[in-house]
Amino acid sequence: MNTVIRSPAVAGRFYPEDENTLRETLQTLSSNVAVPRKKVIAAVSPHAGYIYSGAIAGETLGSIEIPETVVLLGPNHTGKGKAVSLSTATWQMPMGDVPVDEAFIEDLLQETDYVDKDELAHQFEHCLEVQIPFLQLAQPKLSIVPISFSHISYELIDEVALALVEVIQRSHRDVLIVASSDMTHYEPREIADKKDHYVLKKLADMDPALLCRAVTRHQISMCGLTPVAVALIAAIELGATKTELIRYGDSGEVTGDTEQVVGYAGILIS
Repeated sequence: MNTVIRSPAVAGRFYPEDENTLRETLQTLSSNVAVPRKKVIAAVSPHAGYIYSGAIAGETLGSIEIPETVVLLGPNHTGKGKAVSLSTATWQMPMGDVPVDEAFIEDLLQETDYVDKDELAHQFEHCLEVQIPFLQLAQPKLSIVPISFSHISYELIDEVALALVEVIQRSHRDVLIVASSDMTHYEPREIADKKDHYVLKKLADMDPALLCRAVTRHQISMCGLTPVAVALIAAIELGATKTELIRYGDSGEVTGDTEQVVGYAGILIS
């Protein structure tokens, strides 16, 4: 049994730390979800505080079937730890501890040398933590495979994605991939909207290499490009043929400031 515990980094700031309040908040944020839930291969979900992007995350994750194993992919905002950092700790959360999928992780570490066990990258990182309550709400038996990415080459993105595909296929189980990302950061709404819908069009084209080139060439400040690219490559290899935009919005809808917005998108890949 794993005795390493990862304590919450942003409970009480990005989302409520009281269990009952959190459950009520999640129910409210997921209230616009259509039923029945869809079965998808991957999803992209935003990771700001719930007051800003929680409704988009709730609508996105609340619209899909959540299996017992979820691979969580996110950007490393802190700069700490390895380039591709895998947490093997138990994640302590207000709604209960969430274990990692130890069998999946063992197989993944056998499959590739480019993923390192590393807790430092996850210790103060928020982008995966904020997704977990939405997943817990739908799946009481949740276990996770949390991977944090610094900036890496496209070749390495492809390597990690294909390793995930191999492990998922060998597991003979339903596994969901969730990539955590916000979109354009701190630009006027009209510019952010234009840039972000350009990215969404590239995502819909189902061409991960083109997506990475486009975001880099146009200097779009989408923080989760790497995890989204990993998720897209893996999803395509697992049979995905399309993306679906659940909802797009920005921080100005909450703050009233449309001169310095952060964009948020919820996307399904199936």
